[in-house]
Amino acid sequence: MYEKATEWSITRRIGIWLPRIGAALLFVLVWTLLVRLGNYPPFILPGPERVAARLWAMAVEGTLWRHWWATAVEVGLGLGLGVAVGLLLAYPLAHWRPFERLVAPYLVASQAVPIVAVAPLLIIWFGPGLLARVLVSALIAFFPVLISAIAGFRQVPPEWRELFRSLQATRWQTFWKLEWPAALPMIFGGLKIGGTLSVIGAFVGELISADRGIGFLIKQGQGLYDTPLVFSGIILLASQALLLYGVISALEHRWARP
Repeated sequence: MYEKATEWSITRRIGIWLPRIGAALLFVLVWTLLVRLGNYPPFILPGPERVAARLWAMAVEGTLWRHWWATAVEVGLGLGLGVAVGLLLAYPLAHWRPFERLVAPYLVASQAVPIVAVAPLLIIWFGPGLLARVLVSALIAFFPVLISAIAGFRQVPPEWRELFRSLQATRWQTFWKLEWPAALPMIFGGLKIGGTLSVIGAFVGELISADRGIGFLIKQGQGLYDTPLVFSGIILLASQALLLYGVISALEHRWARP
């Protein structure tokens, strides 16, 4: 029985990863054909082999890891701050209508302002250091978490609430045993979106003011017309978003699925 379960698990994993690997190889093949058939110069569209060589060179000299880690710290701190603020605001917004009427219009209006317009102000107010870039990342990440958490808290069936009232459960017990578990699937959905957006927020902050990070690398590549470096930065950003999405999905599978 154990051997059959193990064999089924391996087969399932192969079935999941094989299409993904095939899609990646197909993308590289199309990219290579486009460069060769279009006869584009490297500063317009470098081939995948040039980008891979640039990534390898940066990895060997340590530049890649230094910039990757700088952006990862900003993304992690920004997402953590955005999630904390979003969850703290979500519960009162979900339950107290007067508070929602007071605060919600300002929250919606704040999302109508592009983050690239707010980022320079944050850098002026808080300086060009880490704090400003973390705040930019947090601002762009917290709104999806907030909206998802509000929807999650409100989707609890009324009859379940009545059951907890009949059992004389306290507000904390109702929250921890009923509302929080019921809202977790929605919260993780918002986390997946917010996690991806937090990478964008950190990147925007680095474009405006930074001396390290993936955004700094891309800005440097743009200034030098070093297109392989720009492509390398794009790949590094995508790797962070994919890694973060995978971690959140694993946590969701562990905590929010039966």
